[in-house]
Amino acid sequence: MADIVDVAVNAGSFTTLVAAVKAAGLVETLKGAGPFTVFAPTDEAFAKLPAGTVEGLLKDLPKLKKILTYHVVSGKVMAADVVKLKSAKTVEGSDVKIDASNGVKVNDSTVVTPDVAADNGVIHIIDTVLLPA
Repeated sequence: MADIVDVAVNAGSFTTLVAAVKAAGLVETLKGAGPFTVFAPTDEAFAKLPAGTVEGLLKDLPKLKKILTYHVVSGKVMAADVVKLKSAKTVEGSDVKIDASNGVKVNDSTVVTPDVAADNGVIHIIDTVLLPA
């Protein structure tokens, strides 16, 4: 198997996320022992942001890092466990809201593919970029 970064690279639908992780200097962290749970927005999710947002974030690394770490939860939280939660504390420090009443939503984002396994955790693919308050 591969670590979270390699799984994302190999999937091919996370080029924006991978570029952002590299720009923010988080590659080594996400290749680390973990385990980590990553709510990973697809390229389509990043495309839904207002024009210029991604480019602006790539120039504001502290803000980019804050947003990216808002997508990560410590530990390996599989879908069966996620559905029992009302919220989860992110590595960024804030909580994300979890609603499993109709599929699984994290804040305003829907989990489209849960439980993508990696050596050092799990990825849940989401359709919207999560933005901390």
